[in-house]
Amino acid sequence: MRQMHPSLSDRIIHMKASATIEMADKARQLTGRGIDVISLSIGEPDFDTPDHIKTAAIQAMQSGQTKYTPVSGLPVLKNAIVDKFKRDNQLNFSPENIVVSNGAKQSIANIMFSVLNPGDEIIIFTPYWVSYYEMAKLTGAIPVLVKADVEQDFKVTPAQLDKALTSKTKALLFSSPCNPTGSVFSEEEMRSLMQVIKHREDIVIISDEIYEYINFTDKHFSPATIDFIQNRTATVNGFSKGFAMTGWRLGYIGAPAWLAAACTKMQSQYTSGAAAFNQAAGAFALNSPKGPTKMMKKAYQKRCQLVLELINEIKGMKCNQPQGAFYAFPDISSFFGKSYKNYSITNADDITMYLLEEAHVALVSGSAFGDDKCVRISYATSEEILIEAIKRIGHYLELLS
Repeated sequence: MRQMHPSLSDRIIHMKASATIEMADKARQLTGRGIDVISLSIGEPDFDTPDHIKTAAIQAMQSGQTKYTPVSGLPVLKNAIVDKFKRDNQLNFSPENIVVSNGAKQSIANIMFSVLNPGDEIIIFTPYWVSYYEMAKLTGAIPVLVKADVEQDFKVTPAQLDKALTSKTKALLFSSPCNPTGSVFSEEEMRSLMQVIKHREDIVIISDEIYEYINFTDKHFSPATIDFIQNRTATVNGFSKGFAMTGWRLGYIGAPAWLAAACTKMQSQYTSGAAAFNQAAGAFALNSPKGPTKMMKKAYQKRCQLVLELINEIKGMKCNQPQGAFYAFPDISSFFGKSYKNYSITNADDITMYLLEEAHVALVSGSAFGDDKCVRISYATSEEILIEAIKRIGHYLELLS
């Protein structure tokens, strides 16, 4: 392990690096040595940003939209987001409820730093996206993990949520569609969960809906539509997944005015506003027909079925039926206690290193998502690559005994 410099803060020393980024780096290192590595580790669409969105950004730059922007976002984008929320989510916001950030990741961090004090508890539905846990720790708050396994489709129940509540609970965080499991909470399920905290008006709900447009059920439900939690729910979204705009770093929230103002204040001291031409392109994307987005979702759905079929052919792997996003999260615990050559498998970390070094396939250990019995497989790549990758995975798992 690399020696930490004595000048570093305790905060950075104790913070874990993003596991998805670390695994992508390891895969690149092997590739640099001439090894044919297939990376299924990164959560990034393999599609390019649609041309009409790129053209909008170019035109914005050419027209001089290259200056500083208002911290909470340009009016043209905030108005487009207001329209989007009303059209797609039946949420009635005004521009004062919208805060545009440099990615949905920053949006979530803004909310956490705005509502959490050291010692507060934030309930995180588990499995969770890798950065939730470390973000919460950075605020000084205590992450309380409420875990659901593959047998319950990775969906936390109202009884589990109720049991996790304490007088210190200050926030609740989850994603739907979920990264890493692909699970989607139905309206009925979401309403039942929110009923548990109906009378806890001190709890802020953070609903990460970045995969909204990659929902195979075609019935996305935003909990902020539930009247008794509207004034304490932040709906997080962005452009990276549904519009294949990962490198643009553009996200946003719709939230009660008091929370939006707090997030704007926080952002004003860290990054200020997102790039002007990015925001112009984002507004154009939201206001344009969603043909490319629907095409991408259709491709992901087809790949999902392919991956599930291939996984189900591997003895010992157990997977739920993803209903959104572009991940599979199979349980691989049946391989624990087995070995091959000098590899001894005791957890998901061991599995991912074994498959990277022997099968030359990069996955992410479920331990990064709060479940060390699983691995995350991203199917944001071609069917041909997926077939080859899972063929390799199956072969090397069979060698374990």
